[in-house]
This record gives sequence, structure tokens and C-alpha cells, in this order.
Amino acid sequence: METSQAIDVPITKLKPLRERKVTAREYGRILASIKAIGLIEPLVVYPDNDAYVILDGVQRCRALLEIGVEVVPCIVGKQREAFTGNRMVNRVSPVQEQRMIEKSLEELDEQTIASALGIQGIAYRLKKTLLKNLHPDVAAAFDHGRLTRACARELTHVKPPRQKEILSAMEGYKDYGLAFARTQILKTPPPMRAGRGRRRNPWDKSTQHKGELLKKLADAEQKHEFYSRLYKQYTIDLLRLAIYARSLLENNRVRVYLDRHYPQIVQQFGSIIADARG
Repeated sequence: METSQAIDVPITKLKPLRERKVTAREYGRILASIKAIGLIEPLVVYPDNDAYVILDGVQRCRALLEIGVEVVPCIVGKQREAFTGNRMVNRVSPVQEQRMIEKSLEELDEQTIASALGIQGIAYRLKKTLLKNLHPDVAAAFDHGRLTRACARELTHVKPPRQKEILSAMEGYKDYGLAFARTQILKTPPPMRAGRGRRRNPWDKSTQHKGELLKKLADAEQKHEFYSRLYKQYTIDLLRLAIYARSLLENNRVRVYLDRHYPQIVQQFGSIIADARG
């Protein structure tokens, strides 16, 4: 969206174009950020008689009003439509977040940054060893949000090639949970395990706990096998039905009769044949 001049607008003259619901935690972070380092991104507004409607920045305006700001820096939009910039930007990935925090540390202290993010501390987010100990494919999955930080940390108990194998298993089972990852780690042969180091090691788990995790893995494998067989049988049945439907539709006398008396069946047969081709 094109924009024009920047102006300062009395906060009493600002009104939302439409309300957007956010969680208390999300709003808390916005408020904490503004309190800690001020307003970084101006609001985008559009003139409306003697006031201005907010195209982007309703929650920022709400936070500024709460802390008593009287005049707000704004950018005047060229069109009266909701600004879509935020919806076009992906959420910050763990890797990007780490780089942003490291860059911010050049000018701000850790407590200020933590307050801006609405969290207790940032030390655990600056542990570079996590990414260094991950296989590139696993690191990418973590960065894209498919793996949680806790799950990625668990995978560092095994060597990178084994991490990739576990990730492939997760993709196959469509299960990226921590429990599934741990069961795969417990099944890892000793040569593929990572050094113990100072961290708690999964090999130290009690025999009972190991048994529970392995039982979960066995259950998951049984479900995967069941659904695989079910899908194969469905595919076979679909092909057989498609062949039967095609043979009926290719018979001129049958096709004429169906078209005249049962057109819906002809349509359904066509869908079956199309699904089989797909």
C-alpha cells in the first residue's frame, strides 16, 4: 500500500477501522515493548473528517493510551483500507529471533530486551550450541516451527545422522511430539548416541520409564501399519470400482438408460473415475 507524509496525531482523534482480537499475552508483549524501548513502528492511519481511522496499529494505540501518551506518530495511508502488512509477514523463526536478540544486545541490556518481549529472561534463547548440534534438516524443521525447542533439544542426545533418521520417522508417522522423539532416541544404537556431557541423558531413565516410552512407540507403529493397510485396500477398491463404472458408461445402451433415469449416478460414476485417475 502506498503511503504519504508522516504526522503526529493527538491520540484522542484516533479510532480503529475495525477491532482485531488478540490474546492477553500478545497484548502484554506489545505493552511491555513500548514501555521498554518506545514505539518503533508508527501507526498507519487515514483521515476521516476531524479524526483518523487506524489502518494498522490498533493494539499499539491501545497500549499508548494505557501508558498516557497524548500524541502518536503516524503515517497517512493513500487508501482507506485495512493495512495487510502484518498478515504478509511470517512469524519470526527461532534463528531470526536469536539474531535479532544478539543485535539488540549491542545497544540494550538483557533485562530490557526480556521486558520488551514480555518474558522472564533471554539467556536460554541465546544458546547457540542447540543449532550447532542439530543436523541441517532438523535445524530447518525447528526453524520452520515443525519441531518444538524441547523436541529439538532432545534430539541432540543422538548424532546428526540419527537425528535425520528420527526426523524422517516423524514425517512418516506425522508425529512431531516429544514422546515420539524420545521413544526413537531410546531405540538408538550406542554408536549413534551423542556424548553425555553435563546434560541429563535419556539413557539414565529408569527401566520403567523406558518401557513406557517404548510401549508408546509400539502403539504408534501399530496404528501406522493399520492405516497403511487400510489406505492400500481403499486404493484397490477404488480402482476396481472405477473400472466397473467406466465399463457401464462406455456401454451405449446402459449410458442412455442411466442418463435418462439416473443422471445423478452418472455424475457419481464420473467422480469415481476422476478420483481414481487423480
